[in-house]
Amino acid sequence: MYAVFVAGSRALSKLNVHVKERLENIVRQNFTVLVGDANGADKAVQRYLADRDYQHVIVYCMDIYRNNIGNWPTHAHTASSSLRRDRQYYGIKDAAMAKDASCGFMIWDGTSKGTFTNVINLVNARKKVLLYSSPKKHFFTLRTLGDLNRALNANGIKNAAAFLASLGTNSPESEHLPFAL
Repeated sequence: MYAVFVAGSRALSKLNVHVKERLENIVRQNFTVLVGDANGADKAVQRYLADRDYQHVIVYCMDIYRNNIGNWPTHAHTASSSLRRDRQYYGIKDAAMAKDASCGFMIWDGTSKGTFTNVINLVNARKKVLLYSSPKKHFFTLRTLGDLNRALNANGIKNAAAFLASLGTNSPESEHLPFAL
C-alpha cells in the first residue's frame, strides 16, 4: 500500500486550512500515514486523523510512544541506552519512516533540524517530498537537489551548503541527484 511519511516541526502545533486540505487528499486516497509521536506537528496530524476516525495510520516511536491519539498500531524502535533523548535518538525512528514511506509530506517552520533532515533522507532515497513552508505559506514539491535549492532560496536561505552544515545535516547524496550544492 502507498505510505506517506507525514511529519513536521515541534513548534507547529496547529494545522492551517492548506495543510488540512493536503491531509484530506491523503485520507480520500486511503494512503497509509506514517507519523511520529512528538508534540507539535506530529500530534496535530494525529489529532486531525483521529477526528476523522482514519484507521490507516502507523505511529513510529522510540521505546514507548509519547502520543498516539487514535490508538493506532505502533512501530517502536530501540537504541543504545547511552544515547540521550535528543535529535539523534529520535532520528532513528524518522529514518525508519523515510525508509518505509513511498513519499513524504513535511510541515516545516523554516528552522527545524529534524524536519529538514527528514526532507534530506527522503530526497536521498529518491522519494518525492511535499514541503510546506509555514513562514512562506507555500508548498514545494521536491524530487531533486535543484528543487531543494530552490525551496531553500525561496525561504531566504541563499547558501544551501552552509545552511545544511549549520544544522549538522549532511547534504543530499549528489551521486543520486542531477545537481550539486
